[in-house]
Amino acid sequence: MVIDNTFYEIAALILIASAVGLVGLFLRQPLIVAFIAVGILAGPEVLGIARSTEYIALLSEISIAVLLFLVGLKLDVSLVRTLGPVALATGLGQVAFTAVFGFLICLALGIDWMTAIYVGVALTFSSTIIIVKLLSDKREIESLHGKIALGFLIVQDIVVVLAMVTLSALGVGVAEGSGAGDVLSVLASGLVVLAAVAVFIRWAATPLMRVISQSPELMVIFAVGWAAGLAAVGDWLGFGKELGGLLAGVSLASTPFRDTIGSRLSSLRDFLLLFFFIALGVSIDLGTLGDQVGPAIVLSLFVLIGNPLIVLVIMGYMGYRKRTSFLAGLTVAQISEFSLIFMAMGVTIGHVTDQAMGLVTLVGLVTIASSTYMITYSHQLYRLLEPWMHPFERRVAFREDAGPAPEAGGHRYDVILFGLGRYGRAIGGRLAEHGYSVFGVDFDPQALKDWRQAGFDGCFGDATDPEFPSHLPLQRVRAVISAVPQGSGMLTEADPRMALIHGLRSQGFSGPIAVAMHTPTDAEILEGQGADIMLTPFADAADYAVSAVEHALGEKPVDL
Repeated sequence: MVIDNTFYEIAALILIASAVGLVGLFLRQPLIVAFIAVGILAGPEVLGIARSTEYIALLSEISIAVLLFLVGLKLDVSLVRTLGPVALATGLGQVAFTAVFGFLICLALGIDWMTAIYVGVALTFSSTIIIVKLLSDKREIESLHGKIALGFLIVQDIVVVLAMVTLSALGVGVAEGSGAGDVLSVLASGLVVLAAVAVFIRWAATPLMRVISQSPELMVIFAVGWAAGLAAVGDWLGFGKELGGLLAGVSLASTPFRDTIGSRLSSLRDFLLLFFFIALGVSIDLGTLGDQVGPAIVLSLFVLIGNPLIVLVIMGYMGYRKRTSFLAGLTVAQISEFSLIFMAMGVTIGHVTDQAMGLVTLVGLVTIASSTYMITYSHQLYRLLEPWMHPFERRVAFREDAGPAPEAGGHRYDVILFGLGRYGRAIGGRLAEHGYSVFGVDFDPQALKDWRQAGFDGCFGDATDPEFPSHLPLQRVRAVISAVPQGSGMLTEADPRMALIHGLRSQGFSGPIAVAMHTPTDAEILEGQGADIMLTPFADAADYAVSAVEHALGEKPVDL
């Protein structure tokens, strides 16, 4: 049946996307892969449903503006600075390594030099959205390797900006046939817009958003309008809708409302991105993909192995433990939606062909699907490869030697406390008030910093790291407490509490182990694994609240 009405067509696409997405969910595949598959199915070579390509392309362009706006909201350069040299070294090192060797591999595969440059650059971009989503699901976004990964992802985003500026400027020169003069004009326009954005950030952004935030609905409308408006300005001045949308986000990144804006627009972004990937799938010429399978496999293996390897080498040289380096390196084992946008810009300019776009698309499908599982099962993968990873760690991993060892100076600690969040800090503070000496352990650098500022000793450590308990003076510690929440899920790692219990017992620790838990099922399982004391934060708080209320009420009510 041929669908002529655009409304019916869009409705059919959304329903098909829902159905294919559900299948992908059951098969545990990324939705991006499912949505591209929807475009292929609805395209002219299969079902032929997607006929109003101009409307799909329009929604796709809006989705790109919103996506880049949300990325811009997180482009806080101060974050890169606070994360230190490792973010810059790994971010720039990985980009340079991937671009150079990707270019050489493409030449070896017989690809022309212009296409090789584009493909090499496209392979350098990792998907911030996918990585942040996976790390958040695993509750590792605040871990040391999660912080480092976020840092070099921001560095990559800055490289994306520079690449798009350069590409947009070159595109203007090619389109108008004049070259240098128009390129300089575009760059000058970009500098003017950057200056205007800087002025807006300095004097207008926060006061304006403070007024707009009084109406949540208006905040959403303004954010979308601001993103689309600056995207239109960017397109008019010649440096592209993509950069305009990203600058719109950067202009609001320093305001205290950026997280609220991001959370309110995330659902709209996910919906609109559907049309970007559908448009991508519709544009794929299935006849050209068959010829790209061999090169796509080679380049996919390069991304899946080479990108994590260079991060592992750089971080190991800088003094990080091989486990932290490995977990951070896995986050760059895929290419991103920006790679596809970058190649699409090259096709529009005329620098590369649809075959090159198909090649990068295949690499994207393979690496996104594969890296999802690599990140999801990162700890199991590390245990499998750990025997061969010793060359990637210095004899002293000084970057993670973040403080005195628990026995430094002969000091004895009564309790080792894992997890320095609100609950853990409260436990540690109460124990200190009762005269116990407490040593804190956490994989969140900020939590550890707050702990030390409160006057306590502590160090970096991960409850799921099987090697870490061997560095603790367990023979002199009287008790170990885990205030680490359960982080397991359908596709996530094993319960960190169980991992900690096993690590402690394997080191011969026979003292009491207290763990936080939330359900009776947890208690049974944890007791069976060797836990001695069950801490129930919510139930204990409720018991205390009831006791306090009963004390205030006096006598208990009499049953009638």
